[in-house]
Parts: sequence; structure tokens; C-alpha cells
Amino acid sequence: MTGRVRRERRVRYGRASLAFSFLAQGVAFALLVTRIPAIQDRYGVSDALLPAFLAAVPVLAGVGSVCTERLVRRVRPSRVLRWSQPVVLCALLGVGAGGELWQAALALALFGLAVGALDASMNMLGVSLQRAYGRSIMLGFHAAYSLGGILGASLAWAGAHWELSLLTSYLPAVLVLLPAALAGSRWYVDATPAARGADRDGDQDAGGDQDAREEAAGRGRPVGFRLLLPLCLVMTFAYIGDSTVSNWSAKYLQDVLGSSEQLATVPYNVYMVTTLLGRALGDLGVRRLGAVAVVRGGALLAALGFGVVAGAPGPWTGMLGFTLLGLGLCVLVPQTFAAAGRLAHEHHGPGASDAAVARLNVFNYVGFLVGSPLVGALGDAWDYRGAMLVPMVLVLVTVVYARSFAAGTDRYGDGHERPRTADVGRGSNGL
Repeated sequence: MTGRVRRERRVRYGRASLAFSFLAQGVAFALLVTRIPAIQDRYGVSDALLPAFLAAVPVLAGVGSVCTERLVRRVRPSRVLRWSQPVVLCALLGVGAGGELWQAALALALFGLAVGALDASMNMLGVSLQRAYGRSIMLGFHAAYSLGGILGASLAWAGAHWELSLLTSYLPAVLVLLPAALAGSRWYVDATPAARGADRDGDQDAGGDQDAREEAAGRGRPVGFRLLLPLCLVMTFAYIGDSTVSNWSAKYLQDVLGSSEQLATVPYNVYMVTTLLGRALGDLGVRRLGAVAVVRGGALLAALGFGVVAGAPGPWTGMLGFTLLGLGLCVLVPQTFAAAGRLAHEHHGPGASDAAVARLNVFNYVGFLVGSPLVGALGDAWDYRGAMLVPMVLVLVTVVYARSFAAGTDRYGDGHERPRTADVGRGSNGL
């Protein structure tokens, strides 16, 4: 077997193992957030203290992401991912196994720190694999995350329906996901896989040494915040929209649009399913239309969804709005990570994309923290229909910044994009 065949096989295996990591993370996060009432009851967390507990997880995740930005200057992202995912799963188990409030606080703190490192390192590897493939595959990884979220929410529903303890609900998922994630971690592929594969196989191809040197040099260069600012804003606004749906869709349908309690649980499930569908098909759209067109279309569709929700005369029209939101918002986050990697690669070399992804990942948690309180405060002070117009306007700002998503590509006269030859010369041979 030639070195080239080995490298191509390794990249394919790396793609599959990384997709499983995204799925496992989706399951773990959904199991945590959908059982919050049970966690509150188990540990006797008061309603006044609960917001602090919930806010601590994304704050610590941001800290974990910042630490990962520094860590990957010395350690490969694959190693960070290899050990952060088991920590996340064990911390989830700790949340279910504890009995004292301090034990819950410790487990949630560990969960938050590890999630920051996990999210950052997963997206680092996704960006580098997309560069190796030479075509859009990033949305597929996030589709796996959405599928994991649906599976995790379904497991959580089953646990609540049969009144299972938290530990009984979490243990089977951890027993399946933990060994599978550890086994799959041996196939993770870091940046410039051609150079790394050549080092292992003893079949160095032309340019491999140069790629490795460029990557090492890029890891030491800071990525300017000004360069990433438009993408940081897009990431924040996308998560404000996402947290609005996850935290307020049920209340909005029931209290504002007059639905039944049972019907009010449907919009978020519809949102999750349409997010999965949009991401599963999104890579094809990027390949045919280009990232700029897909991001603009997604932002406009999400804004339309918020508009429909704000003006809905009844619950079924409101559900149509949440469906449009899922199809529109789902493309923004994966494409923002991909664009950050391309920008850093263009300006600072291959090694800088990891730092850019870690820095951008922090704004995931900023949007998550801001979104729910923002809509709640506006809803109480004004009304909830008007509050839905605020994330609509923020999402529309993405249209202004859409051209940032073309960084590192050549433009055809018809507005399509193509990867630069230097980035994909070794990745386009049937991968």
C-alpha cells in the first residue's frame, strides 16, 4: 500500500471518528440541559440560585476554550480532544451520581471547562479536515452534533417519562459513548494531514516539509481580534437566535399564541429536526452555491422565521416560523468556524487556524449567555412579540458580513467559490 493510499484512508477514518465525537457531544449536552429540572430537584437548588448554576457552565466553557487556544501551541488538537471528551462524559456521570450541592457544583464546573476544550478542539480538527478534502464537509460534522442532540433529548424524555434517576439515565449512554470515543480517537487527524501522514509512512510528498514548517510557525503567531471581529459577531448573533428558540419557544407558543401545554413542546423538536436536515444538506449547497450565498440565504431565512414568529396569529403559524428558524440558523455556526480557519490560514499560515477557531468558539458561549436573558428582559419590559424582533435584526446583520465567509477563496464571475489550489492539491483525489 502506497503512502498516498494510507494518507487518504487515514483522512477518511479521521472524518468518521470526528463525526462520532460531534454526535457524542450532542448526546451528552442534551442529556444535561434537558434534565435541568431533575438536577434542580435532586440537589435542592433554589430558583434564585439556578441561574447562577446555569450561567457557570458556559462561562467556564469560555475559559476552557481560551486555555485550549494556548494549549494547542504545544499540544496537537487531537490530543486535547482525545482526553477532553472522556472528561465531559465522566463529569456528566458525576452530575447524576452526586448527592450534595458542592458535588453538583464541582461536576458542572468540570463539565464546563472540558466542554470548552472539547468544542474548540473538535472544530479545529473539522476545519483542518475540510482543508484537506478541498470541499465543504463542516456542516456534516455539525449535523452529527444535531443528531446526537435529538438522541440525547429522546433519552432524557425516556428517563423523565419512566421517572428514572439521573444516574440511571446517564449511565447507559456513558457506558456506550466513552469506550467508543476512546477507540475512535486513534484515527483523529490534525492540521496538514498530508505532512503528518508522510512523517508516519516514510513517503514524504513534495511540499510536506514546507507545510509542517508553516504550521509550526503559524502556531506561534497571534491571530488579531480585528481580523476575526465580523465572524465573532456572526457567531454571537447566531447563538442569541439559537438560545432564544431553546429557552423561549415553548413559553411563547403557550403564553403568547395560546397553544396547549402539549403542543408547546413541539416547536423545539421541530427546530432540532430541521437543523439536522439543513446541516445534512448544507455542504452540498456550499459546494454548488458557495459559502457566501449559503450564509446570506440562511440569515435571511432565519430573519424571516423570527418575523413569522413575531407576527403569528396562532400556534401553527408560530411553528412554521420556528421551522424556518431551524433551516436558516443551522448553517451559520459551522460556516463561521470554517471561515475563521480560512482567514487565519490566509494571513498567518496553517498553524494559526487552530488559535482562530478557539478564539471564535468563546463567542458561542457569549451568545448563549446573552440570548435568553435579553429576550426575557425585553419580553417583561415590552412584550414577547416585540422581543422576537431583536434577534431578527441581529441575524440580519450577518448579511452585511457575509463576504467575510469568502476569505481564502478565488471568485468566479458567477459568484461561486473554489478553494485555493495550494490548500487542496493533495486532498481532492477522491476523498
